[in-house]
Amino acid sequence: MIASTQTNHPLASVKQTGAKSQAPSIDMACSRLKAAGLRITQPRVAILDALIKRAQPASIEQIHSDLSNSACDLVTVYRCLAAFQEVGLVRLCYFHNGTSLYQINLETESPYHVVSKETNEVEELDAENAAELRAVLGRIQESLIARGYTEVSHLVQFFASKPKFANPREQTAVASVPMAAPQRNQAPAIKA
Repeated sequence: MIASTQTNHPLASVKQTGAKSQAPSIDMACSRLKAAGLRITQPRVAILDALIKRAQPASIEQIHSDLSNSACDLVTVYRCLAAFQEVGLVRLCYFHNGTSLYQINLETESPYHVVSKETNEVEELDAENAAELRAVLGRIQESLIARGYTEVSHLVQFFASKPKFANPREQTAVASVPMAAPQRNQAPAIKA
């Protein structure tokens, strides 16, 4: 029954363990749902809670597995995420193999990601490059709007092989180590 899953209190089905830092996020997400004309239901609140707890984009199956068995079924997760995406509450991302991933979008600036081709590990693009990318995309968006386009949006995702060095500083340190110079009294090698 739909009426049994509706709630007037957005935190009615959210477990309170460690939820202090998430309460403002849940409240913000619920206000955005209300502003978009969507009802606040227990399954929607549970899905929002699962999205907020995840630090990285996740597939629908991963989000569903984060929910308690009684929260909702997989079809409900699909429908809710489609509705959330339509109102801009979640951001759609992709793996290089085409898998759709969803991430909560409570901020005005969406993060950009780099996906490892080998491990599918998702990392957020560094702040400097993200700011530069936002500036360029903002100019393009303004140009398109000036030309009469409406409802302009974009998807930007980077796919790469991870560097062999865990820390980029290690790579530059190794690259900057000079090779041993030949001794002065050493004869040059002659190739036969």
